[in-house]
Amino acid sequence: MKIAYVRVSSADQNEARQVEALKKYDIEKWFVEKVSGKDMNRPELQRLLEFAREGDTVYVKDFSRLARSTKDLLELVERFKEKNIHLVSLKENLDTSTATGKLMLTMIAAINEFERENILERQREGIALAKQRGAYKGRKAVRVKDFGKYYDRYLRREYTKKELAEELNISRPTLDRLIKEYQQLEK
Repeated sequence: MKIAYVRVSSADQNEARQVEALKKYDIEKWFVEKVSGKDMNRPELQRLLEFAREGDTVYVKDFSRLARSTKDLLELVERFKEKNIHLVSLKENLDTSTATGKLMLTMIAAINEFERENILERQREGIALAKQRGAYKGRKAVRVKDFGKYYDRYLRREYTKKELAEELNISRPTLDRLIKEYQQLEK
């Protein structure tokens, strides 16, 4: 079966360019998602990994759509290899079933990771300069009025952490931070 994986990093980006490029390969099953490629914890990628079977071919527009780090890309390629699944990247014109394709894949993945790290480094430098100018203050800390009342209800097991985070309209890591700060104040 011919399978396509299409990914854009955010909801406001359009996947049409990738879809159009892959159409000529008579794709039978599409996995499309709008999520960052920073790790492999992506719903459609996981569905693809569960769906693909021996003998299938997975098509991507380019390897950066599949993974952003060399480690993740090589891990995916290894998983495909174990299941005897073929991987084709249009941009890189690579076929992972050949020795040359495997070598080129490793080099391209390293270059993609290098580019990503450069972007992040420039971003950090820009933030540091903005902080020096006083133009960047960072994200405002989340505060919850009367957090102690909510925390007491959590201790009485009226809420799970998930339910409490939803009630307060905050993320679980933010809730964990607020609990830790509150516990420090109570000592």
